[in-house]
Amino acid sequence: MKLIKCIIRPNKVDEVKDALAKLSIAGMTVTEVRGHGKQKGHTAIYRGKEYNVSLLPKMEIEIVVPDNMADDVVKAVVQAARTGEIGDGRVFVLPVLESYRIRTGEKES
Repeated sequence: MKLIKCIIRPNKVDEVKDALAKLSIAGMTVTEVRGHGKQKGHTAIYRGKEYNVSLLPKMEIEIVVPDNMADDVVKAVVQAARTGEIGDGRVFVLPVLESYRIRTGEKES
């Protein structure tokens, strides 16, 4: 199994969710996060004073899929989340050694 962690723009969550639904991916965790990559934030003006916004709002989507689906899921996420601009986000793929269903205690690996 693979854990796919996607950091994307907030306005792209629905598009990514729809792309994953087309692959019959039902389970995911979506979290509001803040951070920055290469762009290091931006400057903004509030009440006439300029200040630096270094942590930008992003969304993190976590999906656990079988090994054979990981490449298709990554391609779907990248295609759905891409705008072509700096700040589109990142996708990380990590191995999952095992998981346990809390309700039944059954182990999946």
